[in-house]
Amino acid sequence: MSESFRQLLRGLPDFPDELPDFDPALAPADPAELFRQWLQEALEAGVPQPNACSLATADGLGRPSSRMLILKDIDDDGWHFATSRASRKGKELTGNPHAALNFFWQPLGRQVRVAGAVRELSREASAADWHARPGADGSDNPDWQLYAIRPREAEFWQARHDRRHIRHQYGPAHFS
Repeated sequence: MSESFRQLLRGLPDFPDELPDFDPALAPADPAELFRQWLQEALEAGVPQPNACSLATADGLGRPSSRMLILKDIDDDGWHFATSRASRKGKELTGNPHAALNFFWQPLGRQVRVAGAVRELSREASAADWHARPGADGSDNPDWQLYAIRPREAEFWQARHDRRHIRHQYGPAHFS
């Protein structure tokens, strides 16, 4: 049974026949600008919810966990996301304020990974985010927290059918 499951997994299709070109030599110096370009291309390609990403955190012992959430913004503070401080991810971020985001746009054969230190944004910004959520009823949620990842690294990955995938990395010098 295990071998047939392995064969099933190996036989699954991976990427569409047509993949976009990506030349790292033409990439902007600012990784946020390249992200915005790729997000726009994902929208134009009809990728559902291209602002959804996996957030990876770890507890105080380094045991990882990940889950899907929505990117809220990118600005000088970093890459924004929100959650309850009382949630597992909120507790993990309190004990270990480092995380990674991963975006995957399968129809384009692209993913973007961003990792770095996480900080809490202001109570005012957190409250404004809570009140802007769909279905907000005007009540407050003191546990709701808007966070920002200050990247130390970002990687843009473009699939290729010849398996010579393109990786374009930004390091600490790009995030001043």
